Amino acid sequence: MSHKKGFIIFHNAIYHIAVLIVVASSISPLVGIGSNQPQNIMAQQQQQQQSQVNQTSSFDDVVQQRPLEGISFQIDNVTFSHHMASVNGIQMHYVIGGQGDPVVLLHGYPQSWYEWRNIMPALAKNYTVIAPDLRGFGDSSKPVTGYDGNTTAEDIYQLVSQLGFSNIFLVAHDVGVQTAYSYAVDHPNNVIKLVLMDFAFPGFFPPEIGENGPWWFAFYQVPNLPEALIEGKEREYLSWFMKGLAYNPSAITEEAIDVFASHAASPGGLRGGFEYFRAFPEDAEQNRQSAQNKITTPVLQLGGDIYPALGGDLPVSFGLSSTQAVAANVTGVIVPLSGHWIPEEQPGFVIDQLFNFFGNNTNGID
Repeated sequence: MSHKKGFIIFHNAIYHIAVLIVVASSISPLVGIGSNQPQNIMAQQQQQQQSQVNQTSSFDDVVQQRPLEGISFQIDNVTFSHHMASVNGIQMHYVIGGQGDPVVLLHGYPQSWYEWRNIMPALAKNYTVIAPDLRGFGDSSKPVTGYDGNTTAEDIYQLVSQLGFSNIFLVAHDVGVQTAYSYAVDHPNNVIKLVLMDFAFPGFFPPEIGENGPWWFAFYQVPNLPEALIEGKEREYLSWFMKGLAYNPSAITEEAIDVFASHAASPGGLRGGFEYFRAFPEDAEQNRQSAQNKITTPVLQLGGDIYPALGGDLPVSFGLSSTQAVAANVTGVIVPLSGHWIPEEQPGFVIDQLFNFFGNNTNGID
């Protein structure tokens, strides 16, 4: 065990050094940062939107533009639509489709609702699927403050309430897990079951990832610096970052990187994602307080199997031990042959796990 931990620490250090080299070698000097690229992107997107009003778009068309209220599109012959809602002082974009009991899908960093594209059609056969962009991400507002778990959970609670739902199945990945957990803490009678993927709770980081977590946790928490270094190279950075944490890099498609990078390059996009990490100290205080009375909601915790950028397979699921610190009824499952991006790397496995956990099976799913 000590040898393996040393191996992981060594590769962590190499990975950290690598990112500094990449940033230093591939990004233009700071004096050149701050071009008109975000404004140009917004202008192009506005032109695209004007041509899409009052029509149903294909899925490929929709992911290349900023969505408008009510625009519909299809994934695998299942119809979804884009909407905006005023919640908790912000504008929240969400995608909705299907029918039945509500399943709310919360994405992670540096993604958006689009993370769930391979999961949504199967779920929509039996459930109403609601996939929002968390504040700071995608096409939702990017305010300066409000990225702690309690505030982001209130965003989602107000959205769900506006849609007329009370009891929900709640599924989350990465930083979305903090939002989902805080939702279950604040509204324990409204969450039927909770699925959490690949996240360690601030205040309860396990030894496997160190007291302060992986290198990017600290990097993103530095005020203004990561924005200055990455601006203008959002696509290059996110492609490198995401593929490094994937066991199946091909699952992170070029189209997906385009979608996530375009959001990061929009005004406030980089900062919005980093603010979740900057809220970790506040989250840690909230989590330690709430963990004194662990939630009793049934929890399924899905963890990745292999993390190439972190030196291979971790000794245990780091998310499981952390989740057990805050929840009393936890079932842990390792997702075979998956890295961090579980919904994209192993969507079929995830779909089966969700239906089994929710109390259904996939026999009726095409």
